[in-house]
Amino acid sequence: MSIHHWPEEQRPRERLIKYGAAALSDAELLAIFLRTGIAGKSAVDLGRDLTSHFGSLSALFAASLPTFSAIHGMGPAKYAQLQAVLELARRSLAEELRTGVLLSAPRTVKQYLQLVLSGKKHECFIALFLDVKNRLIKSEELSRGTLTHASVHPREVVKAALANNAASIILAHNHPSGITDPSAADLSVTAMLKQALALVDVRILDHLIIAGNNVHSFAEHGQL
Repeated sequence: MSIHHWPEEQRPRERLIKYGAAALSDAELLAIFLRTGIAGKSAVDLGRDLTSHFGSLSALFAASLPTFSAIHGMGPAKYAQLQAVLELARRSLAEELRTGVLLSAPRTVKQYLQLVLSGKKHECFIALFLDVKNRLIKSEELSRGTLTHASVHPREVVKAALANNAASIILAHNHPSGITDPSAADLSVTAMLKQALALVDVRILDHLIIAGNNVHSFAEHGQL
C-alpha cells in the first residue's frame, strides 16, 4: 500500500513535522528522501531495503554510483540527491566550526568528521587547522593509506600548519575495519607530530579515530 493511503499519524513526513526528525527510524527518514516507492513497495520498504543491503547509513552514504544504482528503484537521480544532501550537511557543520569555538562544540567536530570519513574504504588522514580562537580555518586531507611514519611526514604537516597560520590542530583518520582502538603506529605517529608541531608553537588539541558511528578521542583517553 502506498504511504499516501496510510493513516496520517503513521506517515513519515507527518510524524517528522509532529515529533521531530529524531523520532523517525532510518527507514522512515530515507522514505522522506526517496519520496516515492516502486510497484509493490512503499518508500519505507525501499528505505529498509537500503539499510539492510548496505548494513549501515555510513556505508550507504559512501556507496559509489554503480553500487547504489544496483538496488532496484535507485539510480543516478537519487544518487545525486543523496550526495547533495550529504554535502549540504558537511558544509553546514563546517560553517558552524568556522564561526564557533571548537573546544565548546566537540560533538559538532565529531559529527563533521564522521560525515567526511565514515564509510571510506581506505584510511584517510586529515587535519583541521584552527585559529587562536579555536575556529576552523581549513580542513585538509594530508595522506591516504595506513598511518605510518612513511605515510605522514612531519615536515609536510608543519608546512601545512604554517601555511594556514594555524595556532592549533585537530588530527583525524578513519579505521575501515570498524575498530576504533588506536594501533601502536597511530600512537607513535601522534607523538611524533606533537613533538614536531611544538617546535613551531602549534598545539595538537586532539586526534580522533572514526570507525562508522564510533569515535575514539586521544584527548579523552589521555593519549596526547
